[in-house]
Amino acid sequence: MNFIETKLSGVIIIEPNVFEDHRGFFMESYNKKNFENAGLNYNFIQDNHSLSVQTGTLRGLHYQLAPKAQTKLIRVTRGAVYDVAVDIRIGSPTFGQWVGVILNEKNKRQLLVPKGFAHGFCTIESNTEVQYKVDEFYFPEYDRSILWNDPKIGIEWPLNVAPILSGKDEKAPLLKNADNNFKFGESI
Repeated sequence: MNFIETKLSGVIIIEPNVFEDHRGFFMESYNKKNFENAGLNYNFIQDNHSLSVQTGTLRGLHYQLAPKAQTKLIRVTRGAVYDVAVDIRIGSPTFGQWVGVILNEKNKRQLLVPKGFAHGFCTIESNTEVQYKVDEFYFPEYDRSILWNDPKIGIEWPLNVAPILSGKDEKAPLLKNADNNFKFGESI
């Protein structure tokens, strides 16, 4: 596995070793030992799987407040997304900055989004399936979101038309008005 740092400290692109031949391919999508050797010590406890039928489906920007914050390890098993992490740690030198990466079934890349970051993705192919591991269970009372097109964040989503959103994502607050208890330098 290749672990690639991004401009946001802690947000990592992971490229697995893929072995292909005439039968197809084999890869390890997760190996705890490899992650620990890279200094990434997470205890993933749940796997999630979503299907977005239409291109332009946008999910996010989501996070859970501490003490129920989640680290996510995201990958695409069918289709493609533009996957985004936003630093929401108050006092961080990169607060409000974002990084985006294309994850698809061909490149098999993954994105590690640690606690203190909001996460979202936009499908760029129809019938896209996203699978991700989390290190904390879902707690609706800690679930929060930030408006996907907050102009202060300025994410450059690959959209030619209005995105397909949930009611929750349509009504999400701007970052400056969002509930947020993440502080830069504090362990979560």
